[in-house]
Amino acid sequence: MTAVATQPDLREVVEKLTSRVNALEKSAGNDRLAIGVMQGDLDTTIAAFIIALGAVAYDIQVDMFFTFWAIAALRDPKKSPKKGLLDRMFGMMLPRGSRRLPLSKMQMMGLGPKMIRTVMKSRGVKSLEQLMQEAGELGVRIHICEMSMNVMGLKPAEMLNYPNLDYVGVGTFINLISESKQVIFL
Repeated sequence: MTAVATQPDLREVVEKLTSRVNALEKSAGNDRLAIGVMQGDLDTTIAAFIIALGAVAYDIQVDMFFTFWAIAALRDPKKSPKKGLLDRMFGMMLPRGSRRLPLSKMQMMGLGPKMIRTVMKSRGVKSLEQLMQEAGELGVRIHICEMSMNVMGLKPAEMLNYPNLDYVGVGTFINLISESKQVIFL
């Protein structure tokens, strides 16, 4: 006598597949991109905002975490809060805002940033400041590392007015990473 092969119950197959798809979707993270920005260079910061805006174009929520040297790009050159001597000295050594950021390469005795900005403008590429404004308008969130702010003597009162900016600890960024599909460090 031969064994009769039974076909699996269609409902059981659908339930198993549905369960697997749900588990995969849960483990994949949200449509979120976390960008860690650590360098304080003009070209790196421009790249970070271009990537952020590209992700937003694909309906991906973007969280940017600025730490150490990268925070200088977010300083408002018009703001000068009261600080102690050590904090003032540190502040004098850091670029005061995005327009004073150096390039990562080819500084050319300080002319590099001006040259790259001129080339970008002549070729219709948005400036860093325009990219930052657009990112704010489109909901890109910026999180500034509180510990880095304290170490570098920077104050919230000297940061740009940006609609989605807050000051957080690294634990918040680690949580954002765990909830993100993609993570980039620049």
